[in-house]
Amino acid sequence: MATGTVLFSGTVLLSGVVGSTAYGFAHAGSDIDRLGLFAAPTEEFHGLHRPAESHVTTEPDLTLHEAAKWCRLALTCNPTASELVWLPDDLYEVRTPLGEELIAIRDTFLSARAVRSSYLGYADQQFRKLLARDTADPATRRRAAKHARHLVRLVEQGVRLHATGENVVRLPDPERVRDLGERIADRPATAERLLADADERLTGPGVLPSSPDPRPAEAWLRRVRAAHYTPPAPPAR
Repeated sequence: MATGTVLFSGTVLLSGVVGSTAYGFAHAGSDIDRLGLFAAPTEEFHGLHRPAESHVTTEPDLTLHEAAKWCRLALTCNPTASELVWLPDDLYEVRTPLGEELIAIRDTFLSARAVRSSYLGYADQQFRKLLARDTADPATRRRAAKHARHLVRLVEQGVRLHATGENVVRLPDPERVRDLGERIADRPATAERLLADADERLTGPGVLPSSPDPRPAEAWLRRVRAAHYTPPAPPAR
């Protein structure tokens, strides 16, 4: 994994290609977004200053979250962070044994309440951005279409996750989502029914528990801390 100018003290445990490439929206010239999580040296948590929780660059487009921060985000079913453990195999660039362990417990981060709140919340953000765009300008129209297709994606991923317990990152029919996004960009009000229908379905029966189970994440994080601890050298005599 190329980390460009990202400088940090830590070990990347899991990383891969996310965003439009992962969803199937990418086209010639699209940026490639990467997301990962890392373990800071455990001894860095013992002093006055805690290590940085995230490292972000734009060239390349890369976000790395420290292991504990990633777990906190995943327990809220944050759509952007959570997809890291649901990627198709070919999109992973780093998979350490501890990263594999995290993938194995991905179900335990899920909860019906958080999926509804996060996925609908992010979809509503896209809707509000869409309404604020003046689509008469071609460049603005392209941005509006991007907001619209991500709105559709978030709604469909959230509903599927609620109904099946599976987060399908690589969309089975990205062209249909793209076409629907184009139509919504032309008539933003048509998204209101889509959002209302998703709200109804996410409020109804599903397969997810009402609350996540943080115990596997806590146990995993303690293994991470143990694996990345270097005892201090004894004082010189």
